[in-house]
Amino acid sequence: MADMRIPLNDKTIERLPRPESGRYIVRDTELKGFFLMIGARKKTFMVQADLRVEGKRGSTIRVAIGDTAEFATRAARAVAKEYLVQIGRGIHPKSETKAKKASTVADTATNESEVPAGVTLKEAWARYKVAMERKNRSTRTIESYRDHVERIFKDWLDIPLKQLGDDPSQVAAKHDEISEKHGPYIANGSMRTLRAIYNHARKTNRELPADNPVDSVDWNHEKRRDTGMGLADLKGWFVEVAKLDNPIRREFHLFTLLSASRPAALKEARLIHLDLRLRVLHIPRPKGGADRAFDIPLSRQMINCLMRSIRFGRQMHPYEAKDWLFPADSADGHLVEQKEDRAVLSKWGNELRQTYRTVATPAGVSELDARMLMNHSVPGVNSGYITRHKLLGDHLRTQQQAISNTIFSAIGDVLAKRSVLSDWLGRGAARRHIARARAEFEKREIKDVSPRRKRLPSRKRP
Repeated sequence: MADMRIPLNDKTIERLPRPESGRYIVRDTELKGFFLMIGARKKTFMVQADLRVEGKRGSTIRVAIGDTAEFATRAARAVAKEYLVQIGRGIHPKSETKAKKASTVADTATNESEVPAGVTLKEAWARYKVAMERKNRSTRTIESYRDHVERIFKDWLDIPLKQLGDDPSQVAAKHDEISEKHGPYIANGSMRTLRAIYNHARKTNRELPADNPVDSVDWNHEKRRDTGMGLADLKGWFVEVAKLDNPIRREFHLFTLLSASRPAALKEARLIHLDLRLRVLHIPRPKGGADRAFDIPLSRQMINCLMRSIRFGRQMHPYEAKDWLFPADSADGHLVEQKEDRAVLSKWGNELRQTYRTVATPAGVSELDARMLMNHSVPGVNSGYITRHKLLGDHLRTQQQAISNTIFSAIGDVLAKRSVLSDWLGRGAARRHIARARAEFEKREIKDVSPRRKRLPSRKRP
């Protein structure tokens, strides 16, 4: 049987079958290096990692923790974490004559005894992740940090932070390496992650140098992406969107433009988040986590857009449409990927947010109002005196309506001249679209595949 990778817990382990012969491995998705070895007679918790020698990667070892009959999964995972820390420091967990520690410092001048090297990057990241979760950071933010640590700094996971603090040139060289291999933006972003983890680790590890080693980095120049559209570009964009086959995706892209919402948050919008009485759409977990939750005031065009999406959803995905504003035939029940072929749709995603911010100026919306509509932080000492929800019901909705009017005014007379646009945005277009789809469905021939009983010839009575 091929090896598997699933979240290990008592229930899933109980359901795993035993092989008729041989054995197979089931790796845990939560803790790297922790896995279950399943044989014909027993299931054994184990860990696997590289035993470091003199600070360098050595041989790969496997250490048994115990049978599933002896350990619950939670207890085995706790032991596994301890074992992995010891292996990362060059100590074999079950060796009586412990291997030489890879991260010790020998003072040859005073002939002092070896001392522990302190917290590693892996350990510091584990603590920082818990801190982020306590602060209600969004799942997307935590996942971004995890990707930097476990992918970009994969070779550094077991390196003590003190080693980096004492020799910042390693960090500068690593930044150059990442820049060449992955690009300037990834290099800068991963270094910001390392800087935050180091600063957090120093709160509880005073042996770390006060100067953050990331300060040695020569940052790559980052140019703000300027890919938004102006009013003259919107006419062609509307025609492109109108030609999309999936009507729900059409409404998703249009609502992204009208609301300037981040696509990741908008894809997870639920029906319960929509309040038509107050004319707002609540975004519970935007970028920045639950503490940044806010309400989007809805213009008339935005409400029409959502109503079309709801109608199409009930027709195309009736089960998923009970919960999601933009339902889809996916494992999550909603749109997962918003990207389109550039040859089909030239602008989507965050480019529409930039377009919104660009259009806000000719719409007469001030910079302060535009920032609040986009849920950006308001600079200056006066930001703490602004109560956003008090402006929501009247002022901000008026500004939202002005932006929507400006966007739709860019279409001009094309709406009447192009049937592809009138079939999408014209009065009663959604009802006509659904009626046509229902009529086409009813025209299909439904073949009776049930076997017919053959009539037996009647027998004459003697």
